[in-house]
Amino acid sequence: MRRFLFVLCVAACGDNSNKPRDADISEPEMPGEASVDASLYPECATPPVSGTTISFREIGRVAITGAVLATAPPGDDRLFVVEQQGRIRIFKNEQLQPTPFLDLSTDNGGPVIGGEGGGDEKGMLGLAFHPNYATNGFFFVYYTSSRGGNFQDIVVRCQVSATDPDLASPTCVDVLVYRDPYTNHQGGMLEFGPDGYLYLGTGDGGGGGDPFGYAQDPMALHGKMLRLDVDNKLPGKEYGIPADNPYASGGGAPEVYMRGLRNPWRWSFDRATGDMWIGDVGQQLVEELDVLRPAQQNGANLGWSVYEGNECCETTPYRCVTPAPAANCPTASFTFPKDSRHPGPNETGWRAIIAGVTYRGSCYPDLYGWHIYTDWFQRDVIRARLLPNDDLEIIDSTIKVPGNPSSIHNDARGELYLTNTDGYVYKVEAGP
Repeated sequence: MRRFLFVLCVAACGDNSNKPRDADISEPEMPGEASVDASLYPECATPPVSGTTISFREIGRVAITGAVLATAPPGDDRLFVVEQQGRIRIFKNEQLQPTPFLDLSTDNGGPVIGGEGGGDEKGMLGLAFHPNYATNGFFFVYYTSSRGGNFQDIVVRCQVSATDPDLASPTCVDVLVYRDPYTNHQGGMLEFGPDGYLYLGTGDGGGGGDPFGYAQDPMALHGKMLRLDVDNKLPGKEYGIPADNPYASGGGAPEVYMRGLRNPWRWSFDRATGDMWIGDVGQQLVEELDVLRPAQQNGANLGWSVYEGNECCETTPYRCVTPAPAANCPTASFTFPKDSRHPGPNETGWRAIIAGVTYRGSCYPDLYGWHIYTDWFQRDVIRARLLPNDDLEIIDSTIKVPGNPSSIHNDARGELYLTNTDGYVYKVEAGP
């Protein structure tokens, strides 16, 4: 395998089967698209700004070793930033607070291993606040750790302190723990869906070429989108299984919601439509962006490692490193990318896609309904929106995001922030 990934470093590929478009072309109103409802979000600090020229304003740095996600609880005006080494930091009015909200780093005697920089794919990688966080104080964290000599991926439930809203209880409860054979391809993004369930994107276990065939194996938790009911627990577990999960009645791991993923480092739900946007990092051929409407999600198979993007592993010269688990590549049972990008000559193209978020804020109305995404290496700012016929309208630009990007995500108001593995946090802004 020519490169292992990480959004923080490395593994992948990309292609653009859609020709770049002029950013100045007219953009017709989307049929049936909702207009901006300013009542959904607090007023912006300044009046809304017209234009789609995106820029990035630095608001602070949380750690030398990396920031991997900025997010916020519903209805909250703070910004919570995940440090890869195992801390969660808070910005208030763009001022970094001195005390971590939660510190699970090894420096503090915590269980998180990873985040040492230099392309490390381990560490604290995901954070999601319960939809009812304002009343129950629950939030969920995904990190890598080691127990009994085994490298493991772990989801825990934590809770805010009863006395200080800027401080979490140091004790968290295991929700899901599973062994990982390699230390790359962890995925790690957590989100609550419009249905109130907790979703987790997992990597295929790493090692190159999905050597264990996990991504297509319905019994394995690796290479999947998992879906858990954290409010209605089964006996002996900290979660239940939604009744309509595809394997809830057998035939596969009941937690599995989708399969065929390689390393879905960053993905998100469109908060207005429920559409799911997944950036699945490729191996050698394709960086892929998958977009699924709500009716297309349950039980979807995104192809890996029968396919890498649209490329059949059975017929490619390198055969996705290991033979594909099928004698040929049928198309009927798979969901294919909406945007595919290749590395390009001399590795000048995309290497590790970073899906972002569909903008639903109120400060930049001309961005409303556009999904903003990029690539770790190429750093192009791309925006796209799903058309009524399920085609993806894509507008490329020559604007670059700051170096070593790790995520583009929203706060409670729907405004966007970019983090990078140098530890910086940037506000995503737009203008004429």
